[in-house]
Amino acid sequence: MLELYQWELSQYSEKVRLILDFKGLDYRKIEVTPGIGQVELFRLTGQKQVPVLKDGNKYIADSTEIAKYLDLQYPERPLIPKDPKQKGLCLLMEEWADESIGIKGRKALFSAISQDQNFRKSLLPTSTPDVLKTLVGGVPTDFLTVLGLGVGYSPDVIKSAIADLKQDLEALTLLLADSPYLTGDEPTLADLAVAGLSMLLKFPEGPYLDLPASIRGRGVPSLGHNPDYEPFFTWRDRLYAQFRKPLIATPGSGSAPTAIQID
Repeated sequence: MLELYQWELSQYSEKVRLILDFKGLDYRKIEVTPGIGQVELFRLTGQKQVPVLKDGNKYIADSTEIAKYLDLQYPERPLIPKDPKQKGLCLLMEEWADESIGIKGRKALFSAISQDQNFRKSLLPTSTPDVLKTLVGGVPTDFLTVLGLGVGYSPDVIKSAIADLKQDLEALTLLLADSPYLTGDEPTLADLAVAGLSMLLKFPEGPYLDLPASIRGRGVPSLGHNPDYEPFFTWRDRLYAQFRKPLIATPGSGSAPTAIQID
């Protein structure tokens, strides 16, 4: 069975989870512990970032490379169109989504959780002890602002990221106004990338993530709850309903992640 080394809250991991579900492939999620788990991942793959897909004895890093690998090895329900122009558009949009929505979405989410302690607590895994949830929820906003500065998330950087994301969501809403999918009449890698990477802007409504149910449908207020972008998120959630498998308790079927165990 395929194994996905991931973080549950990683939008790039979610992109791959959506791709695997779209293709109807069974897989097991393995949550990589930040720090020690990444050291083990580096030993196996030469890099520390998730997602990483394991297929037999082969490890594939990077969400785009995973998508290309899956299309070659598991050609049912192709991700990338054969038509040259559609293929070019698909790959261009996927790369754009990675660099824009994927990266800027983190900054926008950081801003939202800095201002809302209940939102912060909701992002913790369901197994988190209540005492730790209380501790995280009580972190002062000023401390989070300083922490943001330490990782390059200054107020100006966050403001710029949110402004860019508003333009992105406006463009996507316009593109989908008279088309079921971004590049034509069939879903492609572009659609799955945009949908999965937008997770941090507004979490999907359904039971797809190993996070408290209270997080479903919540997002960055100026983005996820802006009526101007509602058509986009309605499209996104419809795509989820079509292709994303909901969480179930049965091990080994894309359900809640197991503890990391690297051979």
